[in-house]
Amino acid sequence: MKFDSIIFDMDGTLWDPTELYLQAWNSGLETSGVDKILTAEDLKPMMGVNGKSVLETLLPDKDDDTRQRIADAVNARRRELIASGGGTMYPGVKEGIKELSKKYKLFIVSNCPKGIITLFMNRAGITEYIVDEMAYGFNLKPKNHNIKLLIKKHNLQNTVYVGDTDIDRVESEMAGIPFVFVSYGFAVAERYDMTFENFDSLVKHFS
Repeated sequence: MKFDSIIFDMDGTLWDPTELYLQAWNSGLETSGVDKILTAEDLKPMMGVNGKSVLETLLPDKDDDTRQRIADAVNARRRELIASGGGTMYPGVKEGIKELSKKYKLFIVSNCPKGIITLFMNRAGITEYIVDEMAYGFNLKPKNHNIKLLIKKHNLQNTVYVGDTDIDRVESEMAGIPFVFVSYGFAVAERYDMTFENFDSLVKHFS
């Protein structure tokens, strides 16, 4: 199939933000007066999960208002850390995105708060190559819904979603598009249409 566009997941697909998010979470918990310290093992299963589910899982004993107050503190710190250059970019992403943009319309859809994708693109140096983005924080809708929004908005005829978790596979199927699994990310996928071990091999295939 000849594709006209590629939609990317962000965390675990374009970069590894584990340490950055861990720092943001523990800072937010401390600022909020919560006597709890998270580890990387606590956060990794949460990568790619929507914000409401993350809060319910990590803060099961808190009410919704308290969870939101903590989330606000976490996200404020997360924005500061991204803006200052935190997080670890995967090898070849910046150069690969630039190369792919010559042939495809590129997008990012992530289950992150509003504004985080924009900060990430600036930090990664790829803003000029991304046509549009959509985050869970804009409308509190799942990835399949937001993928469909971009497909309709930009009249995409043959697109594909690139992600690193089985959640991404399910959302791709619900959106009715092929799923490309990158195995270097945070999880595994039960099935996929294509898979790549690194970003360079993905770029080579689509170029």
